[in-house]
Amino acid sequence: MQNAEPASRGVLFAFAAYGMWGVFPLYFQLLANAGAWEILAHRALWTCVVAFAGIAIARQWANLRAVLAQPKVVATIMTGGVVVAANWGIYVWAVISDHVVDASLGYYINPLVTVALAVIVLHEKLRRLQLIALAIGAVAVIVLVVAYKQVPWVSLGLALTFGTYSLIKNRVGRHAVPLVSLGVETSVLVPFAVAFIVWLQTTGRGTLTNHGPGHFWLLISTGLVTALPLLFFAAAAARVPLATLGLIQYTTPTFALLIGVLLDHEAMTPARWAGFALVWCALIVLAWDALRGRPHDDKH
Repeated sequence: MQNAEPASRGVLFAFAAYGMWGVFPLYFQLLANAGAWEILAHRALWTCVVAFAGIAIARQWANLRAVLAQPKVVATIMTGGVVVAANWGIYVWAVISDHVVDASLGYYINPLVTVALAVIVLHEKLRRLQLIALAIGAVAVIVLVVAYKQVPWVSLGLALTFGTYSLIKNRVGRHAVPLVSLGVETSVLVPFAVAFIVWLQTTGRGTLTNHGPGHFWLLISTGLVTALPLLFFAAAAARVPLATLGLIQYTTPTFALLIGVLLDHEAMTPARWAGFALVWCALIVLAWDALRGRPHDDKH
């Protein structure tokens, strides 16, 4: 009974994190005039600023010094920064280019990619239901490729980059608290981001100061908007079982799918629905395997 309140708070933190990620399309569509590259540059810069402000407020300098004293850990975290920048770039481009449904599919596929990476990189053995789930997911991709005569590169790109990023975070999580990890991984992007923003502004191509105060503050706020759900997620991960987080994570692509279909009126052909349906079947199998395979998680 003593753990009930922290667990319930953790669930609220999880829904807050995944809910915010789910409505990201609405936020980034407000910045469409800036274009994907400028949004990415501002997101990297201001996220780094917010992360280091958070480190100062939370007095996590000791953890930062400990991380910086380990070159291999720093290199791994910075590699994660490059990977997450690729993820951000693909996602923002998809959102402002009317590919929100493709983005949602990418995050539905992501758990399947994570399982595949665990096998390829960590040499984990697949259980039978995991193998079935991956096979169904592969069929879903084949259906979409055949129907549209092209690879769903937005969906696969998002799933692969975020899956790789999650793997990297898993490897360094014991060394760095979330704010420190976020600060270090975005610091590798800051020099390029600043140089690009300065170039945009000096050549008259930038939108930071010539689209009104609302646009200005929305660009500046990309850092806070990026960091806040990550902090909510970290708070949730410390309070609820991984299996619970694994189920709540589908809030994000579901919100994105609803935005793409209901608000942006993106086309959902029968073949597209078939692809989504197969992915959902694969996720049901994967979730069932996780819940069945870890019956005691909720007790710890």
